[in-house]
Amino acid sequence: MFRKEFADVITKTGMVPLKDLRQFILDKDHSTISEFGLLELDYFDDTKFAKQVSAKYGLTFIDLYNAKIPQQTIGLIRKSDVLKFRSLPIQKKAGTVTVAAYDPTIKDSKTELQTLFQSNVEIILTNITSWRKIYYRVTETIDELVESIKEVKDDRESKEATIKEEDIGDEIVHFCNKILAEAYTKKASDIHVEPYEKRFRIRLRIDGRLQELKDPPRNLMMPIISRLKIMAQMDISERRKPQDGRMKLMIGRKTIDYRVSSLPTLFGEKVVLRLLDQSNLQIDMTKLGFEKGQLKIFKEGIYQPYGMCLVTGPTGSGKTTTLYSALAELNNEVSTNISTAEDPVEFNFEGINQVNVKPGIGLTFASCLKAFLRQDPDIIMVGEIRDIEVGEIAVEAALTGHLVLSTLHTNDAPSTVTRLLNMGIEPFLVTGSLNVIVAQRLCRKICTQCKTIQKNIDIDQLISCGIAPASAKQMKIYYGAGCDYCNNTGYKGRISIFEVMSMTPKLKEIILGNGSSDDIKKQAIKDGMKTLRMSALTKVAQGITTIDEAISNSSADKF
Repeated sequence: MFRKEFADVITKTGMVPLKDLRQFILDKDHSTISEFGLLELDYFDDTKFAKQVSAKYGLTFIDLYNAKIPQQTIGLIRKSDVLKFRSLPIQKKAGTVTVAAYDPTIKDSKTELQTLFQSNVEIILTNITSWRKIYYRVTETIDELVESIKEVKDDRESKEATIKEEDIGDEIVHFCNKILAEAYTKKASDIHVEPYEKRFRIRLRIDGRLQELKDPPRNLMMPIISRLKIMAQMDISERRKPQDGRMKLMIGRKTIDYRVSSLPTLFGEKVVLRLLDQSNLQIDMTKLGFEKGQLKIFKEGIYQPYGMCLVTGPTGSGKTTTLYSALAELNNEVSTNISTAEDPVEFNFEGINQVNVKPGIGLTFASCLKAFLRQDPDIIMVGEIRDIEVGEIAVEAALTGHLVLSTLHTNDAPSTVTRLLNMGIEPFLVTGSLNVIVAQRLCRKICTQCKTIQKNIDIDQLISCGIAPASAKQMKIYYGAGCDYCNNTGYKGRISIFEVMSMTPKLKEIILGNGSSDDIKKQAIKDGMKTLRMSALTKVAQGITTIDEAISNSSADKF
């Protein structure tokens, strides 16, 4: 939990406004260091802050980022005491333990620390980046855990047809829990557990990219997969068909949902787990990545009394987050009745009637929509328009006084129109029902801790990407050099790029005239639409992402 005393120190320095601190102060999770979130603020300089307050509080400042601290010294303190005192031992010499802190008010706890260590205590101040690097060494690493269970006896590997919950040993339970917790602490979105002929691989998707963990022994494959299936309440005796399940885990004091899917492959079942952490759900529209003009158009679309607003993009592009942010924006009136049909419901919202579709029993998107229309709705959200039946009901609802939010899998905003037409929806119904279309992708953000200006910029590459020659020559390009904070990837976190297309009169004329998606896109650009590539290049110019990310997540504009 973010310490109030520390918040007071920061606000008094004027380095971080109170409004930006609230998101950390309100985090009640006692199992993590919420102050680490300050490093996500681009403008916060933790070294400058530490130097500024060290003199005021009479503490010595030392940058410990490259310090070599013995593991036995770090091991003098338990993790629970680290969370309590925000202090780490870095040296023990001549009856004195030197502890490092980033919070100067910890000096008021000096007496308690001396009792804890049974020694005299000297407190020095360091920056949060250095302190966090040492902190991560207090907890057990996944590699150490893998090494510790290599000694599991072969007789634990039961026959494939007879593995039962009671056959799964404590080591396997601990190992599975550790993987799930590791994924959570690293802010992974997915865990991939993959069996192959000669190896057993586990990967985490972090910031959209899969990263390998150290391979567990292959003889543990069946117990690990069975354990995960048991946790997800899946049938462990069924290995020939795909299955879906869910589990909830308490990590610290947070409840994390895991959506689980199994798939029979050539050498065993592959299991993929998606992490759903509601505390990480960003429902503030202003922080999703919209440009100022784009956000204005999107809000105008969702605040219409009726009509259809569509969010498009491939799987994993952040469509659900954008829809949830729109619902959160609209869910502020007692007089508004909101119903959603989702597959599955990922996050719960107070005041919104959410339905989990179950095609197996006939509870489909279409049947939910029909039922919603008999429930006196004001706003309807349907997870995806997949076919003509759902499309026609959604259009009908939009034309009869309801606001409809939904998604489609298309490459950009203009092609969404042609997709609806190809489904069989008449052009006059499309133009009459659509308010706004949003296409989006996710780009990785440059790590704020190792952000560096790129030298020897390829001007021709920038021009070929769509940047004007005059701007390309003056533009500053940044990249991440790689550090411990970002696991040497150069990236930390992701931000959306958007293409927001409102239905202008000229666009409607082109659609009614059976114009192509290229014709629609050309006119939309004339009407002021910023394409995905334009949005991505804006983020490059702002130093938020790299030119490589812009190229890989958007296609070049032909016009």
